[in-house]
Amino acid sequence: MTIDPGLPVALAVGILLALTVAVYVVGDLPRPGSTLLAAGRAIVQLGVAALVITAVARTLALSVLLLCAMFVVAVVTTVRRIGATGSWPWATLAMTAGLLPVVAVVLLTRTIPPTGIALIPVVGILAGNTMNGHTLACRRAFDALRDEHPQYEAALSLGLTRSQAVGEVVHRRIPEALIPGLDQVRTAGVVTLPGAFIGVLLGGGSPAQAAAAQVLVLVGIMAAQTTTAVVAEHLIGRALLLPDDLRASLRP
Repeated sequence: MTIDPGLPVALAVGILLALTVAVYVVGDLPRPGSTLLAAGRAIVQLGVAALVITAVARTLALSVLLLCAMFVVAVVTTVRRIGATGSWPWATLAMTAGLLPVVAVVLLTRTIPPTGIALIPVVGILAGNTMNGHTLACRRAFDALRDEHPQYEAALSLGLTRSQAVGEVVHRRIPEALIPGLDQVRTAGVVTLPGAFIGVLLGGGSPAQAAAAQVLVLVGIMAAQTTTAVVAEHLIGRALLLPDDLRASLRP
């Protein structure tokens, strides 16, 4: 089974967009037009992505370059979301520490072949979820450091180092950032049928193949997000991965 671009897809998308805007209006939600803008961006971006992938997927070197460009966009996106654009090298380090080992395991075990058409979707999914895990971990950590600054100061007054004092505030927030990823794994096949599963089925694969692909992706996401969050926590404790306001307030 495949979904081909054409009138049926255009009709379905148009109806769904009209439904979304109508619910925004009826529910008195702000900026209903933002849904149209988001959908327009998605159509353009996915259309361009389809053309680019078609052009580069047959060449491994070009596919790797495309994945590197996607990773750069992921880093730029996360540092903007967490308000720490000046810490982009450390965000890159945290995300690389989470993503590279997972990709290495997938390739070394020959789970997927080293071809562009295989690497682009799998690594792309992993990179996007690594970005989300990094964003959640940092936002929760930064919010905790702002809200609980007196606790940080108290820890310093007791003789703890800056890294230890930051850890006292931040450490319990890191597991919260991992909850969405864990829930995604726990509920797979029970509450939801995630994207890789559906993709394999739509591509003509068997249910068993779809399940194997989805388990690989979900466990890879969990490993990448966990590693990224732990590395980010360490970098935050060393005052390397911080927004400017916290860098100034977290005196040693």
